[in-house]
Amino acid sequence: MSIDLARVDAIVAETGRGPEMAIPILQKIQSEFRFVPIEAIARIAAQTEMTESQLFGVATFYSQFRLKPVGEKIIKVCHGTACHVGGAGGLSEALEERLGVKDGENTADMKFTLLSVACVGCCSLAPVVMVDDTTYGRLDRKKAVAVIDDLAR
Repeated sequence: MSIDLARVDAIVAETGRGPEMAIPILQKIQSEFRFVPIEAIARIAAQTEMTESQLFGVATFYSQFRLKPVGEKIIKVCHGTACHVGGAGGLSEALEERLGVKDGENTADMKFTLLSVACVGCCSLAPVVMVDDTTYGRLDRKKAVAVIDDLAR
């Protein structure tokens, strides 16, 4: 995948070049590209006081950073205790079948990424699916698939 290195340069120029700017730079890179490309890490290291190894260490230490591309919409199926008891496993199965992907994968058209997560903090709505920042609660298999069908239109 080719990225716009000029945009990486602009982000570094506007954010700063010191090691204390590693997280803000990586956050802006991820916001721009929806993940942190390896090419961006190399370019950032060439322009700052940080090495590729240091930047990669930050990007892999914090769970907020993604090192591989994701779909336009990120679907998170909560598997916390309340959601697990409420049928999260069935929701995951239904969504995997509907999307044709396994947990952690992107659809071929890059519209969706399906992820199982530990908890989204909405236990009273269990079981829960989040699509980007929107929470859908009290779901069953059919309702979960209907959410995706609505988004796919």
